[in-house]
Amino acid sequence: MSNATLTPAPKNRSSLRAATLPKWFPWAVAAGSVVAGLGISTAAGLNSSIQWALIAAVLFVAGSYGISARVEGGRQAKDRIATSMVWVAFLLALIPLISLIWETVKQGVKVLDGYFLTHSMGVVGDSEPGGGIYHAILGTLEQVGLATLFSVPIGVLTAIYLVEYGRGRLAKSVTFFVDVMTGIPSIVAGLFVLSLWVLILDMGPSGVAGSFALCILMIPVVVRSTEEMLKLVPNELREASLALGVPKWRTILKVVLPTSVGGIVTGVMLAVARITGETAPVLLLVWGTDFINANPFQDPQESLPMYIYLQYGAGSDAAYDRAWAAALTLIAFIMILNLAARGIARWKAPKTGR
Repeated sequence: MSNATLTPAPKNRSSLRAATLPKWFPWAVAAGSVVAGLGISTAAGLNSSIQWALIAAVLFVAGSYGISARVEGGRQAKDRIATSMVWVAFLLALIPLISLIWETVKQGVKVLDGYFLTHSMGVVGDSEPGGGIYHAILGTLEQVGLATLFSVPIGVLTAIYLVEYGRGRLAKSVTFFVDVMTGIPSIVAGLFVLSLWVLILDMGPSGVAGSFALCILMIPVVVRSTEEMLKLVPNELREASLALGVPKWRTILKVVLPTSVGGIVTGVMLAVARITGETAPVLLLVWGTDFINANPFQDPQESLPMYIYLQYGAGSDAAYDRAWAAALTLIAFIMILNLAARGIARWKAPKTGR
């Protein structure tokens, strides 16, 4: 009997794991693309920063694909080129946003101080320095607050009907009109309230008239966002509650709404941000005043969008500074609303166990 000879395995066996590039590879390609883009722009005499940024983006995508295809193979290279294009699109979307915020902050801080926030225009002329936006802040808070008070209950209850009860033609008709209202221009909503409230009922311009128009713009956003959040609630939660003998209305109140309250609040804040910067309804229905009017149900009122529009149209340097400062205040107001919404959503979100 001959002894068996053990043959060692060949060393050139193909590995089950393909070669991969290190984690710092995208950053290195990005840095190299920026340097190469600057070099090409300098050599070609290009003075625009947008041009060299676009060159760097093209080099980043091409470099990521070429090196990955050589080292990792074509399949991984396709994944990297898709990832690179996503990052490039993200950075391109950030450019106008950062530029807008930077320009607003740079121009708005010139006159933005405590005096500006606590005084109205009063007897200050548009071409004169001084004055403030207290009357515009007060008007915006009251008009947006009334619109939210009117539209949120209507929008949330409509969404509950569509998701939990709506069947047949009525539900389809409501969904259709909600979709139609989503695309209504703000000037159309303002003209509708103008013809009904001001011309037919002869109520005159006031803050509440503008709130009615803002409410028309806000309701479809609240309905659509709330409807999508309610659809995300698992049916198992509803079925478990109903199996215990809990009525449907109480299931909606105690199970469905608390589960989706975070998304609902976020949708409401998006709707508030949508209407806060509207100018056309305010121009038609609220008009504007340089004096403080704390009563939204009588006489014209000022608002931040209207204030910005009027000050920028005045044409003087002092008016331009006030317009930029008011725009910065409006951005800060919307940012505070969004932060508050996130805090409320996290506070009211259902607690998860282990």
